[in-house]
Amino acid sequence: MNHLKEAKRIVFKVGTSTLTHATGKTNLRRLDSIVRVLSDLSNAGLDIALVTSGAIGVGVGKLGLSEKPKDMPSRQAAACVGQSELMFIYDKFFSEYGKVIGQLLMTKSDVDNAERRMNLVNAFAQMFRYGVIPVINENDSVAVEEIAYGDNDNLSAIVAKLIHADALVILTDTDGLFTGNPQTDDLARLIPMVDEITPEIQALAGESGTKQGTGGMVTKLHAAKTATEAGIDTVIMNGNTPEDIYKLVDGRSIGTFFKSQKKGETV
Repeated sequence: MNHLKEAKRIVFKVGTSTLTHATGKTNLRRLDSIVRVLSDLSNAGLDIALVTSGAIGVGVGKLGLSEKPKDMPSRQAAACVGQSELMFIYDKFFSEYGKVIGQLLMTKSDVDNAERRMNLVNAFAQMFRYGVIPVINENDSVAVEEIAYGDNDNLSAIVAKLIHADALVILTDTDGLFTGNPQTDDLARLIPMVDEITPEIQALAGESGTKQGTGGMVTKLHAAKTATEAGIDTVIMNGNTPEDIYKLVDGRSIGTFFKSQKKGETV
């Protein structure tokens, strides 16, 4: 786990289940803790990028809906409402710790197109020069199946590759990857380190356990595989106690650590 002690640029991904209560309303205390820790790491000289879910979930809560809509227009409308609210909250909280943020909304087509991809790379590079913390989300208001990543776990791995991050940290509502489902299997044990994501490791993934989120362990393992194959160490850890991030960057064993496979691959 000492690999992360050397990391200078880290992408953090936070999921809807971490950002919201079961009601769908924003979990302000936890969000504030995440922002405070990331701001402190930025103060320590690290380049920090935050990939955030939650636009649709926050929009659902603000619109008073009982669950996430299933049809595309309603999901896009909820995303439009939720994204503005989400960024307002992030800007307010980061500002309290003296940090400037910049919003980037992306779709798959932005990365697939060479010119737009270079524009993204240049925007990231300049924000880091300015000391800005990029806050990234999928552009759910316009993304349809043909141009959508579909989940921000995958998006976070793509961002990590784009900016040549040293590490990707995925914050979720579980402690990491287990040998079984810890909610139903008393013998399930946390796997502290994975050297390689094999079919056997992928078979350990379960399904999403929340109404608000779009991903589960399946998408997180896919993101970890994408990142580690590009030479980026990856960690899946519980986001309920953001202060544990300090232990992680100090080299302690937190969550499940996925060892990078090689260096230097580009998007």
